[in-house]
Order: sequence, then structure tokens, then C-alpha cells
Amino acid sequence: MVTVGGCAQSVSGTALPAQSAAVPDPERDYGYVDNRCGLLEDSTVSETLGADEVVRPYSGAVCQYVLARGPVMVDVTFSWFDTGTLDRERAVAASRGAEVSDTVVERHPAFLARRSTTGAACSATAAAGSGVLSWWVQYRGQQSGDPCVDAEKLLSATLSSDL
Repeated sequence: MVTVGGCAQSVSGTALPAQSAAVPDPERDYGYVDNRCGLLEDSTVSETLGADEVVRPYSGAVCQYVLARGPVMVDVTFSWFDTGTLDRERAVAASRGAEVSDTVVERHPAFLARRSTTGAACSATAAAGSGVLSWWVQYRGQQSGDPCVDAEKLLSATLSSDL
């Protein structure tokens, strides 16, 4: 006959998946290359957001887009800071009154920052490569809709794109 003794302990709280602060692509560059912002071509940005038209009036470390989606104008900005940090970008968003929520996009630590001062707006920002990248989407003059969905789609497309 074998006797086994044991003990158990209950703890309170909610189980969460383990997350690493490390990014899966520390050497990758997301900068402006070959007339693409965030590794995406203009047609990809347009298709991802279901736009009828897209114009990119500025390109570089920061790229600006104006999209027409039916009667709604959508302003979109891509930024890549090769030595930036997610903590710094989160603090800036919070200091500007954004509602910030942490998330993970394509295995990258990220956050969404929602603000609606001149229209429903949201940025999706992720730690990627050696720094941070962000897609900001604003529905010009609109207070309805969820721009975070569109910002996260663009972020996901960037993080999963191939050169």
C-alpha cells in the first residue's frame, strides 16, 4: 500500500498569457523604402481600409495619407522611430488625454490610444525592430465609428509584410 500526501493552495486573480518585452524582429527596419511607408504600398493602405481614393501628400520618417471612403474623409499617418520606446509613446499618448489600452499585434507588444477631439481617432503603436512604429487613423469630422479597428489593421499588415 502506498500513501501520498499533498497540499493545495488557491490564489485570487486572473490568469494571463506570459508576454515578453522583446520583439520578434529586433533587426528589421520599417522605415520609408522604395516609395513605401511601413513596408506598405499605397494600394495596400487603400485596400486595407476599403478606400475609394488615396493620396499621400508627404513621405519620409512620417507618411501622411488622405483617403476617401464614400463621403467620409480619413486622415492616416504612419510613423517609425528607430530608437523610440513603447513606454515613451504610451506616456505621450496618455499625457495628451488618450484612452490607452495594451494589446499584442502579430506577436509584438502594442497599445491602442483613442482620442476624439476633432473626429474619432486612434493610433495603434507597437515595439518593432529597434524602435516603435505607429499608424494613426482619424475619421475627419466624425464622432462615430471605431478608428482603432483600422489603425490595428494597418499595424498588423505592416508587421506581417514581407520586403
